[in-house]
Amino acid sequence: MTNRGLRAGGRHLVLSLMALLQVSAVSAVPQEGPKIYISADLEGVTGVVTGEQLGPGGFEYERFRRFMTEEVLAAIEGARAAGAGEILVSDSHGNGQNLVLEMLPDDIKVVRSWPRELTMMHGLDASFDGAIFIGYHAGTTNLEGVRAHTMSSASLTDVRINDRSSNETIWNAAVAGTMGVPVIAISGDDATIAEARATLGTGFEAAVVKWAHSFHSATTVTPARGQRLIRAAAEKAVRSLSAVEPYVVSTPVRITVRFKNYQPSMMLAYLPWFDRVDAHAIEYDADDMVAAASILTFLRNYRPDITP
Repeated sequence: MTNRGLRAGGRHLVLSLMALLQVSAVSAVPQEGPKIYISADLEGVTGVVTGEQLGPGGFEYERFRRFMTEEVLAAIEGARAAGAGEILVSDSHGNGQNLVLEMLPDDIKVVRSWPRELTMMHGLDASFDGAIFIGYHAGTTNLEGVRAHTMSSASLTDVRINDRSSNETIWNAAVAGTMGVPVIAISGDDATIAEARATLGTGFEAAVVKWAHSFHSATTVTPARGQRLIRAAAEKAVRSLSAVEPYVVSTPVRITVRFKNYQPSMMLAYLPWFDRVDAHAIEYDADDMVAAASILTFLRNYRPDITP
Protein backbone atom coordinates (compact mmCIF):
# COMPACT_ATOMS: atom_id res chain seq x y z
CA MET A 1 0.00 0.00 0.00
CA THR A 2 1.32 3.47 -0.85
CA ASN A 3 1.86 6.20 1.73
CA ARG A 4 -1.16 8.00 0.24
CA GLY A 5 -3.24 4.84 0.80
CA LEU A 6 -2.00 4.55 4.37
CA ARG A 7 -2.88 8.17 5.05
CA ALA A 8 -6.37 7.68 3.56
CA GLY A 9 -6.88 4.53 5.60
CA GLY A 10 -5.76 6.38 8.71
CA ARG A 11 -8.25 9.17 8.09
CA HIS A 12 -11.06 6.64 7.65
CA LEU A 13 -10.07 4.93 10.89
CA VAL A 14 -10.06 8.24 12.77
CA LEU A 15 -13.46 9.20 11.35
CA SER A 16 -14.87 5.79 12.29
CA LEU A 17 -13.54 6.11 15.84
CA MET A 18 -15.02 9.61 16.13
CA ALA A 19 -18.41 8.32 14.99
CA LEU A 20 -18.26 5.51 17.56
CA LEU A 21 -17.37 7.97 20.30
CA GLN A 22 -20.29 10.19 19.33
CA VAL A 23 -22.72 7.25 19.46
CA SER A 24 -21.27 6.24 22.83
CA ALA A 25 -21.68 9.79 24.13
CA VAL A 26 -25.35 9.87 23.09
CA SER A 27 -26.12 6.46 24.58
CA ALA A 28 -24.26 7.41 27.74
CA VAL A 29 -26.64 10.26 28.55
CA PRO A 30 -28.18 9.16 31.86
CA GLN A 31 -31.79 8.00 31.48
CA GLU A 32 -32.36 7.39 35.18
CA GLY A 33 -34.60 9.78 37.03
CA PRO A 34 -38.21 10.86 36.47
CA LYS A 35 -39.65 10.15 33.05
CA ILE A 36 -41.26 13.30 31.61
CA TYR A 37 -43.75 13.90 28.79
CA ILE A 38 -43.85 17.34 27.15
CA SER A 39 -46.84 18.35 25.02
CA ALA A 40 -46.17 21.55 23.05
CA ASP A 41 -48.69 23.85 21.38
CA LEU A 42 -48.00 27.22 19.75
CA GLU A 43 -50.85 29.61 20.57
CA GLY A 44 -49.57 30.02 24.14
CA VAL A 45 -45.95 30.62 23.19
CA THR A 46 -44.40 33.96 24.14
CA GLY A 47 -45.40 36.73 21.74
CA VAL A 48 -47.99 34.78 19.73
CA VAL A 49 -51.14 36.85 19.10
CA THR A 50 -52.45 36.17 15.56
CA GLY A 51 -52.40 33.65 12.77
CA GLU A 52 -49.28 35.31 11.37
CA GLN A 53 -47.26 33.33 13.91
CA LEU A 54 -49.19 30.05 13.76
CA GLY A 55 -48.80 28.45 10.36
CA PRO A 56 -46.54 28.24 7.31
CA GLY A 57 -48.53 30.96 5.55
CA GLY A 58 -47.79 33.55 8.22
CA PHE A 59 -44.92 35.96 7.74
CA GLU A 60 -43.67 35.35 11.32
CA TYR A 61 -44.17 31.57 11.46
CA GLU A 62 -40.57 30.54 10.86
CA ARG A 63 -39.37 32.75 13.72
CA PHE A 64 -42.08 31.59 16.09
CA ARG A 65 -41.64 27.89 15.42
CA ARG A 66 -38.08 28.47 16.64
CA PHE A 67 -39.42 30.27 19.73
CA MET A 68 -41.72 27.27 20.31
CA THR A 69 -38.72 24.95 20.00
CA GLU A 70 -36.69 27.10 22.38
CA GLU A 71 -39.50 26.97 24.96
CA VAL A 72 -39.57 23.18 24.71
CA LEU A 73 -35.79 23.19 25.04
CA ALA A 74 -36.10 25.39 28.14
CA ALA A 75 -38.54 22.88 29.66
CA ILE A 76 -36.14 20.04 28.88
CA GLU A 77 -33.22 21.92 30.43
CA GLY A 78 -35.23 22.71 33.55
CA ALA A 79 -36.42 19.11 33.91
CA ARG A 80 -32.89 17.80 33.42
CA ALA A 81 -31.52 20.24 36.00
CA ALA A 82 -33.91 18.61 38.47
CA GLY A 83 -32.73 15.12 37.58
CA ALA A 84 -35.19 14.04 34.86
CA GLY A 85 -34.19 11.08 32.74
CA GLU A 86 -36.10 10.00 29.63
CA ILE A 87 -38.15 12.74 27.91
CA LEU A 88 -40.72 12.37 25.12
CA VAL A 89 -41.96 15.50 23.30
CA SER A 90 -45.24 15.79 21.41
CA ASP A 91 -45.39 18.36 18.60
CA SER A 92 -49.05 19.19 19.17
CA HIS A 93 -49.84 22.26 17.07
CA GLY A 94 -51.31 22.62 13.61
CA ASN A 95 -49.75 20.13 11.24
CA GLY A 96 -47.69 18.58 14.05
CA GLN A 97 -44.47 19.48 12.24
CA ASN A 98 -43.46 22.71 13.94
CA LEU A 99 -40.53 21.88 16.20
CA VAL A 100 -37.08 22.39 14.68
CA LEU A 101 -35.69 18.96 15.43
CA GLU A 102 -31.99 19.79 15.11
CA MET A 103 -32.32 22.34 17.92
CA LEU A 104 -33.32 19.65 20.42
CA PRO A 105 -31.05 17.30 22.40
CA ASP A 106 -30.27 14.10 20.53
CA ASP A 107 -31.31 11.83 23.38
CA ILE A 108 -35.02 12.70 23.28
CA LYS A 109 -37.76 11.50 20.95
CA VAL A 110 -40.46 13.58 19.26
CA VAL A 111 -43.99 12.58 18.24
CA ARG A 112 -44.89 14.36 14.97
CA SER A 113 -47.81 14.85 12.58
CA TRP A 114 -51.31 13.32 12.52
CA PRO A 115 -53.47 11.35 12.91
CA ARG A 116 -52.51 9.75 16.20
CA GLU A 117 -54.87 8.04 18.58
CA LEU A 118 -54.28 10.19 21.66
CA THR A 119 -53.58 13.36 19.65
CA MET A 120 -51.67 15.83 21.85
CA MET A 121 -50.83 13.11 24.39
CA HIS A 122 -49.86 10.29 22.06
CA GLY A 123 -47.05 8.11 23.37
CA LEU A 124 -47.91 8.76 27.01
CA ASP A 125 -48.33 5.74 29.25
CA ALA A 126 -48.27 4.86 32.94
CA SER A 127 -44.47 4.68 32.99
CA PHE A 128 -44.22 8.50 32.92
CA ASP A 129 -43.85 10.43 36.16
CA GLY A 130 -45.17 13.81 35.01
CA ALA A 131 -46.42 15.84 32.06
CA ILE A 132 -45.52 19.41 31.10
CA PHE A 133 -47.70 21.53 28.79
CA ILE A 134 -45.86 24.22 26.81
CA GLY A 135 -47.56 26.98 24.78
CA TYR A 136 -51.10 26.07 25.83
CA HIS A 137 -54.14 28.33 25.48
CA ALA A 138 -57.61 28.91 26.94
CA GLY A 139 -60.70 27.00 25.81
CA THR A 140 -63.33 27.98 23.29
CA THR A 141 -65.97 28.92 25.90
CA ASN A 142 -63.58 31.26 27.73
CA LEU A 143 -64.38 34.95 27.29
CA GLU A 144 -60.67 35.74 27.60
CA GLY A 145 -57.45 34.33 26.23
CA VAL A 146 -55.33 34.70 23.11
CA ARG A 147 -56.59 32.42 20.32
CA ALA A 148 -58.93 30.68 22.78
CA HIS A 149 -60.35 27.49 21.26
CA THR A 150 -60.76 23.80 21.99
CA MET A 151 -59.18 21.38 19.52
CA SER A 152 -60.65 23.08 16.44
CA SER A 153 -61.59 26.74 16.20
CA ALA A 154 -63.08 25.97 12.78
CA SER A 155 -65.50 23.20 13.73
CA LEU A 156 -66.09 22.87 17.51
CA THR A 157 -67.74 25.22 19.99
CA ASP A 158 -67.53 23.06 23.11
CA VAL A 159 -66.26 19.72 24.41
CA ARG A 160 -67.60 18.54 27.76
CA ILE A 161 -66.45 15.80 30.13
CA ASN A 162 -69.26 14.54 32.39
CA ASP A 163 -71.23 17.70 31.49
CA ARG A 164 -68.39 20.01 32.48
CA SER A 165 -66.95 22.24 29.76
CA SER A 166 -63.39 21.25 28.96
CA ASN A 167 -60.46 22.64 26.99
CA GLU A 168 -57.26 21.12 25.64
CA THR A 169 -55.48 21.54 28.98
CA ILE A 170 -58.23 19.81 30.97
CA TRP A 171 -58.88 17.13 28.34
CA ASN A 172 -55.18 16.23 28.13
CA ALA A 173 -54.79 16.33 31.91
CA ALA A 174 -57.73 13.90 32.18
CA VAL A 175 -56.14 11.56 29.61
CA ALA A 176 -52.89 11.67 31.60
CA GLY A 177 -54.84 11.13 34.83
CA THR A 178 -56.31 7.90 33.47
CA MET A 179 -52.72 6.61 33.38
CA GLY A 180 -51.87 8.03 36.80
CA VAL A 181 -49.68 10.79 35.37
CA PRO A 182 -49.99 14.31 36.87
CA VAL A 183 -49.62 17.56 34.95
CA ILE A 184 -46.78 19.30 36.78
CA ALA A 185 -46.19 22.50 34.78
CA ILE A 186 -48.06 24.64 32.23
CA SER A 187 -47.00 27.69 30.21
CA GLY A 188 -49.24 30.11 28.33
CA ASP A 189 -51.16 33.35 28.87
CA ASP A 190 -52.79 34.40 32.12
CA ALA A 191 -56.26 33.23 31.03
CA THR A 192 -54.89 29.75 30.32
CA ILE A 193 -53.33 29.43 33.75
CA ALA A 194 -56.44 30.76 35.52
CA GLU A 195 -58.62 28.30 33.63
CA ALA A 196 -56.32 25.41 34.51
CA ARG A 197 -56.15 26.43 38.18
CA ALA A 198 -59.97 26.41 38.40
CA THR A 199 -60.06 22.69 37.54
CA LEU A 200 -56.62 21.23 38.26
CA GLY A 201 -55.96 23.20 41.44
CA THR A 202 -52.76 24.86 42.55
CA GLY A 203 -50.36 21.93 42.47
CA PHE A 204 -48.78 22.55 39.07
CA GLU A 205 -46.09 25.14 38.34
CA ALA A 206 -47.11 27.97 36.00
CA ALA A 207 -45.15 30.13 33.59
CA VAL A 208 -47.26 33.11 32.49
CA VAL A 209 -45.56 34.53 29.41
CA LYS A 210 -48.24 37.02 28.29
CA TRP A 211 -51.42 38.74 29.48
CA ALA A 212 -54.43 38.61 27.17
CA HIS A 213 -56.35 41.71 26.10
CA SER A 214 -58.47 40.01 23.46
CA PHE A 215 -58.50 37.06 21.08
CA HIS A 216 -55.74 38.72 19.05
CA SER A 217 -53.92 40.97 21.50
CA ALA A 218 -51.69 40.58 24.54
CA THR A 219 -48.91 42.17 26.50
CA THR A 220 -45.97 39.77 26.29
CA VAL A 221 -42.56 39.23 27.79
CA THR A 222 -39.62 38.70 25.45
CA PRO A 223 -38.81 35.19 24.19
CA ALA A 224 -35.66 35.03 26.33
CA ARG A 225 -37.62 35.99 29.44
CA GLY A 226 -40.35 33.48 28.61
CA GLN A 227 -37.77 30.73 28.26
CA ARG A 228 -36.26 31.55 31.65
CA LEU A 229 -39.70 31.41 33.26
CA ILE A 230 -40.39 28.03 31.65
CA ARG A 231 -37.00 26.62 32.59
CA ALA A 232 -37.53 27.63 36.23
CA ALA A 233 -41.09 26.24 36.31
CA ALA A 234 -40.03 22.91 34.81
CA GLU A 235 -37.14 22.51 37.23
CA LYS A 236 -39.28 23.29 40.25
CA ALA A 237 -42.05 21.00 38.99
CA VAL A 238 -39.78 17.99 38.56
CA ARG A 239 -38.24 18.58 41.99
CA SER A 240 -41.76 18.61 43.49
CA LEU A 241 -43.30 15.68 41.62
CA SER A 242 -44.73 14.05 44.72
CA ALA A 243 -46.73 17.18 45.56
CA VAL A 244 -48.99 16.92 42.47
CA GLU A 245 -51.86 14.48 42.10
CA PRO A 246 -53.15 13.24 38.73
CA TYR A 247 -56.41 14.76 37.51
CA VAL A 248 -58.85 11.83 37.48
CA VAL A 249 -62.44 12.11 36.25
CA SER A 250 -65.22 9.73 37.26
CA THR A 251 -65.83 6.80 34.93
CA PRO A 252 -67.45 5.76 32.71
CA VAL A 253 -67.20 9.19 31.11
CA ARG A 254 -69.96 10.96 29.20
CA ILE A 255 -68.54 13.17 26.43
CA THR A 256 -70.48 15.97 24.76
CA VAL A 257 -69.16 17.43 21.50
CA ARG A 258 -70.77 20.58 20.08
CA PHE A 259 -70.15 21.41 16.43
CA LYS A 260 -70.43 24.80 14.73
CA ASN A 261 -72.47 23.19 11.96
CA TYR A 262 -75.43 20.85 12.21
CA GLN A 263 -74.57 18.12 9.70
CA PRO A 264 -71.77 16.44 11.71
CA SER A 265 -74.13 15.81 14.63
CA MET A 266 -76.86 14.62 12.26
CA MET A 267 -74.57 12.12 10.52
CA LEU A 268 -73.01 10.82 13.74
CA ALA A 269 -76.50 10.23 15.18
CA TYR A 270 -76.99 7.53 12.53
CA LEU A 271 -74.48 5.44 14.49
CA PRO A 272 -75.74 3.66 17.65
CA TRP A 273 -72.81 4.91 19.77
CA PHE A 274 -73.82 8.58 19.56
CA ASP A 275 -76.86 10.43 20.89
CA ARG A 276 -77.85 13.68 19.20
CA VAL A 277 -78.85 15.98 22.06
CA ASP A 278 -79.66 19.02 19.92
CA ALA A 279 -79.08 20.33 16.41
CA HIS A 280 -75.33 20.82 16.94
CA ALA A 281 -74.28 18.38 19.67
CA ILE A 282 -73.77 14.66 20.19
CA GLU A 283 -72.93 12.64 23.29
CA TYR A 284 -71.20 9.32 23.77
CA ASP A 285 -70.02 7.13 26.66
CA ALA A 286 -66.55 5.68 27.12
CA ASP A 287 -64.93 3.46 29.73
CA ASP A 288 -62.25 6.06 30.46
CA MET A 289 -60.55 9.12 28.96
CA VAL A 290 -58.16 7.08 26.82
CA ALA A 291 -61.12 5.41 25.13
CA ALA A 292 -62.91 8.78 24.93
CA ALA A 293 -59.88 10.33 23.24
CA SER A 294 -59.69 7.52 20.67
CA ILE A 295 -63.35 8.00 19.77
CA LEU A 296 -62.98 11.78 19.50
CA THR A 297 -59.94 11.35 17.25
CA PHE A 298 -62.02 9.16 14.95
CA LEU A 299 -65.05 11.42 14.74
CA ARG A 300 -62.86 14.50 14.08
CA ASN A 301 -60.73 12.88 11.39
CA TYR A 302 -62.68 10.22 9.50
CA ARG A 303 -63.71 10.97 5.92
CA PRO A 304 -64.70 8.42 3.26
CA ASP A 305 -62.25 9.99 0.82
CA ILE A 306 -59.19 9.72 3.07
CA THR A 307 -56.03 8.86 1.18
CA PRO A 308 -53.62 7.17 0.95
